[in-house]
Amino acid sequence: MAEEPYEELSIQYSGGDYQDETFRYRLMKPETIEQGKSYPLVLFLHGAGERGDDNAAQLAYLPREMASETNRKAFPCFVLAPQCRKGKKWVDVDWSDASAAAMPESPSHMMNTAIKMMKRTIDENPVDTSRVYVTGLSMGGYGSWDLAARHPEWFAAAIIVCGGGDDKQAAKLAELPIWVFHGDADKGVPVERSRNMVAAIKDAGGKKIKYSELPGVGHNSWNHAYSEESGAIPWMFDQKRAK
Repeated sequence: MAEEPYEELSIQYSGGDYQDETFRYRLMKPETIEQGKSYPLVLFLHGAGERGDDNAAQLAYLPREMASETNRKAFPCFVLAPQCRKGKKWVDVDWSDASAAAMPESPSHMMNTAIKMMKRTIDENPVDTSRVYVTGLSMGGYGSWDLAARHPEWFAAAIIVCGGGDDKQAAKLAELPIWVFHGDADKGVPVERSRNMVAAIKDAGGKKIKYSELPGVGHNSWNHAYSEESGAIPWMFDQKRAK
């Protein structure tokens, strides 16, 4: 790429131990914004390995994929990439537990910063609010389940990769198009976490849930999920929420 397509931005956040704390994030805009047109927004929640405060590590995987020349032309959109601080989580639960923990009563402070960034992006840009998407991998997969369950009305679709959620929230997700990916040899997040969420959503009457379990694949199932081969990215942009 000739130049960095992700703009560096920041918000101030107060909550818990934070008082007017600066949280930096990245936003990629469509290459061309036409007068009178609105564009989809993709919120990407990264994994544990990309935590920090460099405002760069979180651009791995999907953000880089979306910044390719092919995808920028095919899917003009806003891509929002917040960054979770070291030692913190999008959702305060144990990732390695094969059984689900109850969804915390309130979003984590890290999730609250992402929500604030998303709301600002929508307020300040020509975002098509019927085409807002959430996706995340590993720790960000947990975050995606959490945020989608709290606010299914915000999103047109979700791609959730090797994460886990509270299956007791399944009824809230029954009408949301979701594509779940998980490797059956994952040692980081038990594959049961995805299986159980998918089964619970189907039991709740969900008919818009897709599940791809990848044979012999470990914790890096995002490599397939976000690839051209999987077809998940075009599928996501095809989804539209009724206003």
